[in-house]
Amino acid sequence: MAKRGVLIVLSGPSGVGKGTVRKALFDQPGNDFQYSISMTTRAPREGEVNGKDYFFVSKEEFEHQIQTGGMLEYAKYVDNYYGTPLKWVNDTLDSGKDVFLEIEVNGAMQVRSRIADGVFIFLTPPDIMELKNRLVGRGTESMDVINERIKTAYDEIRMMQNYDYAVVNDEVDNAVERIKEIIRTEHLRVNRVMPDYLEMLGEANQ
Repeated sequence: MAKRGVLIVLSGPSGVGKGTVRKALFDQPGNDFQYSISMTTRAPREGEVNGKDYFFVSKEEFEHQIQTGGMLEYAKYVDNYYGTPLKWVNDTLDSGKDVFLEIEVNGAMQVRSRIADGVFIFLTPPDIMELKNRLVGRGTESMDVINERIKTAYDEIRMMQNYDYAVVNDEVDNAVERIKEIIRTEHLRVNRVMPDYLEMLGEANQ
């Protein structure tokens, strides 16, 4: 049986660059992560493939998954559900693959309550002013919306205490290297490797 993979959860305040860092990490050669596929009730957009971009399901099916404990985490936006199917994550981890989940802070706390041995990484801006500058630089939102996001970011940064690691996103390449080092370290933790050695000891005593 393959050694169980590691669930890596990356989150942080809006505008900190989670998507950019995740994409840069996955673009590097030799990574062995499986990006988590979300389930949603929204209709597929042109070019999206079921089982690759999302698992597209009906509202009734999604609510059934919620009621039966089938969702690792979920949220509802504009009358559509989005979430992470627990069975898919566990099956992928059991196959020996690491699963990488980029998610908002509230979702990460749901995940933490379901998979205790996950690795929770909080991506932080160098400072709040830099975070505001990045949001302004997007040019996609009004200042009222940006100021509201900054207020939310204060609350989210306080949630950092519930994570295992904090990584400053000063430069994307630096953040990627820090995350890779965390993942390498996590694979060496005694609680992850000890079962293999106990199995070997058991075989040696037979």
